[in-house]
Amino acid sequence: MKSDRVLPLEHVHNFRDYGGYAIPGGGRVKRGLLFRSGHHAEASEADLQAMDALALAHVVDLRGNGERAGQPVNLPGGFSGELLYFDGETAGLGHHMEAVEGAMTAEDARQAMERLYSALPTRTNLLWIMRRYFDALAKGEGASLVHCHAGKDRTGMAVDLLHQALGVHPDDAMEDFLLTNKVGDQEARIAQSAPTIRARYGDVDDETVRVVMGVDERYLLAARKALTEQYGSVETFLEEALGVDEAKRAALRLHLVES
Repeated sequence: MKSDRVLPLEHVHNFRDYGGYAIPGGGRVKRGLLFRSGHHAEASEADLQAMDALALAHVVDLRGNGERAGQPVNLPGGFSGELLYFDGETAGLGHHMEAVEGAMTAEDARQAMERLYSALPTRTNLLWIMRRYFDALAKGEGASLVHCHAGKDRTGMAVDLLHQALGVHPDDAMEDFLLTNKVGDQEARIAQSAPTIRARYGDVDDETVRVVMGVDERYLLAARKALTEQYGSVETFLEEALGVDEAKRAALRLHLVES
């Protein structure tokens, strides 16, 4: 599937614009300011040039130190923006890899992914960097990129929370989440991470690898349910866990929404 949201890079997968969605009152999230992706460790020179052309003011790396050691940060030589990350671990080797542990079937992997998404309220290190993500966007300093390893789980939850903070309909936010399964070079994206998955977890079959490298509506619904059960609402979670109060919501809307 082709999409005008996708930046077709050679070795950086799942790189896309997550703006453009409608919000109540006739507004729309701006395009050209909000980007998401997988890691950039294998980015080609052409990839880096394309990223440089976006004039990124902020890059938010949701990965932990262990992941950065294995797939180092790789940004354009001319990058003069702010790189934000947590100095520690945010999810071991990443949600998609944690999910495979002990899961020898595709359905086992799906259930493990649901459990991982449900644990979002307790992931204090991940919440720390998500808070900085919202802080950076509220400054209105320009375009931003948020990413993790595969650009789908931690990134998917962060993007969903921003969409909800801006007023994007949950169904539209879910549509953006599920685009991971449809856009870009799916075979190359899966092949990039399959060796790492098998190196750690052994003989995982192809179907299970595909499940782990994909997303499912159930995952994001599990995260939303967990937030609501613990905090009463997503709005309360945003305010209490991530510091997104009404003043910060107003700043986000000012910089990221057009009428």
